[in-house]
Amino acid sequence: MKRPTPNPTLRSFFGRNGVLAGSHPNFEYRPGQLEMAEAVASALAERRHLIVEAGTGTGKTLAYLLPAILSGKRVVISTGTKALQEQLYFKDLPFLESLLPAPVRACYMKGRANYLCRQKLYEAEREPILTGLAEINEFRLIRDWEKVTTTGDRSELRELPESSSSWWKLDARADGCSGQKCQQFDRCFITEMHRKALASDIIVVNHHLFFADLAMRDQAFGSILPEYAAVIFDEAHEIEDIAGQYFGMSVSNLQVQEVVKDTGAVSRRKLFASPELDRCLVQLGERSEDFFRLFPHDGRQGFPDREGFLERHEIAYREFLLALETLCARLELVEGAVEDTLALVRRTNLIRQGVQFWMESADAATVYWVEARGRGLYLQATPINVSEVLSARLFDQVESVILTSATLAVAGGFEYTQARLGLPHARTQRIESQYDYANQVVLYVPRHLPDPRQPDFTRLAGEVIEQVLEASRGRAFVLFTSYQQMRQVHELVKSRMEYPLLLQGDAPRTALIEAFRSTPGAVLFGTSSFWQGIDVQGEQLSCVIIDRLPFAVPSDPVTAARVEAIRQAGGNAFYDYQVPQAALALKQGFGRLIRGTADRGALVLLDNRIIKLPYGRIFFDSLPPYKLTAKLEDIQKFFDV
Repeated sequence: MKRPTPNPTLRSFFGRNGVLAGSHPNFEYRPGQLEMAEAVASALAERRHLIVEAGTGTGKTLAYLLPAILSGKRVVISTGTKALQEQLYFKDLPFLESLLPAPVRACYMKGRANYLCRQKLYEAEREPILTGLAEINEFRLIRDWEKVTTTGDRSELRELPESSSSWWKLDARADGCSGQKCQQFDRCFITEMHRKALASDIIVVNHHLFFADLAMRDQAFGSILPEYAAVIFDEAHEIEDIAGQYFGMSVSNLQVQEVVKDTGAVSRRKLFASPELDRCLVQLGERSEDFFRLFPHDGRQGFPDREGFLERHEIAYREFLLALETLCARLELVEGAVEDTLALVRRTNLIRQGVQFWMESADAATVYWVEARGRGLYLQATPINVSEVLSARLFDQVESVILTSATLAVAGGFEYTQARLGLPHARTQRIESQYDYANQVVLYVPRHLPDPRQPDFTRLAGEVIEQVLEASRGRAFVLFTSYQQMRQVHELVKSRMEYPLLLQGDAPRTALIEAFRSTPGAVLFGTSSFWQGIDVQGEQLSCVIIDRLPFAVPSDPVTAARVEAIRQAGGNAFYDYQVPQAALALKQGFGRLIRGTADRGALVLLDNRIIKLPYGRIFFDSLPPYKLTAKLEDIQKFFDV
């Protein structure tokens, strides 16, 4: 009888002459990779929480995946983006599985809007919900694909436009789901996804799905993930902001408009339309307009005087609530279409509860704010500090939580991350990058530029950007902390540059990145969405220019509330919160440059406060040991080598 091949040890796998060395064509022995794998394995075995900063090039993905597989536990892997999620599931996990003696039971899960709803598709074949030739053609594409797909995941439909309006009418979002009452429940792609998860040891998700699930686990139609013993967060520096979104609340006029439109459409298709219901819908639309019109429609701003606002506008508010309650009552009287009205009642009730919480809650631990975005007016409520809710809902409930990223330590320590997330007693570990930054990178900070807040900064910064791009022969990301600054500088330099310039907003993000990779000498102008999660190796990206230290806008309502909370507690908000947050963001931006041992390039920071003001030392102590210069000639010489 043949004895089963045992699993490899971490040392026999990651070692200099180990399994990985004999299997990977580009293998480089990385002591830090083994060190991280052992730390992750210990945390899983000992049921401890771990925060580990793994510098770029560590090979951290395999360093946490293998211990997770070998642990024998159900482990959720949560990534910062869907792209990384798919890379883990379709590339990294199969590679590891090919080197292990037994199959890995794994699945990946996305948010419901990524999956097709079969019931909606079948109804659309019988009932007119599509408008225009484009939607009809997209529907035919989706209908043919539904017959062969086993997942229902729209990422398989490469031909479907990103902005497809027909998909929006056919996806499996929870607000249109009737759950087990649905005729297609047993064949539902969401049901099948859940079945796969129950049979899996490794479940790959993204942060948005994870925290949506965590926030809704005690509600009907909420929980998607099965029980798990451990969770590993990759790109864990994003957790505070994403958790704040899902443990907060958001309600908008667009949600009301969608409920009105969907209720009207369903009532006509299911033959329960009536003059009384139509009057309810018209009245709700009018009351909603009256209510949301009362708020400022100018960007994103705090709303501290909710009590005074309620006193002044209580009639409009109460009439809006009454219109929502009346629609619910009317829908609950409908006979014979429970599976269709159930979701509509739930959606309407969620809007009513959200508006009521925003208007009447006295929770001082929450910041209340409004945001005008396009045609939408959003009432937002965000926890000022997510550490308590994360402790109670995550860290106290799950035996082992592991957070990893290339940007978690500030000036060599983890105090900031531990305080913001509520993990004061977690183990911490720093794994140094394998790259030789002192020889691969030169950091240029021009001393002659004015403070970025001065009016002549934009013009003078544009001149420096031109000079640097001439030296680097394009091949650069130029990253900004605001859209306005990005557009102003782009306008200044575009007519004077010989290199192809790509501007955020001119095309979808993925198309811009692909164009940058394939266009010799290209220069990409972008803002925050290009600061992380982008991997361009080789000479094509040889320079990263950042306009200023990435401090959060102090007037932002969430930032302002968190700053004030720290001050009220007796802390120094600037050094305890604003500087560390900006230091990690700068680290992320600079992290775009060196993605391999053969890469070399220049980093340019146009904000010389980093060398002129005392807090600049915290930024320098948080960055790798770059070679620093204040001379443009050094950049020119660097690229002439």
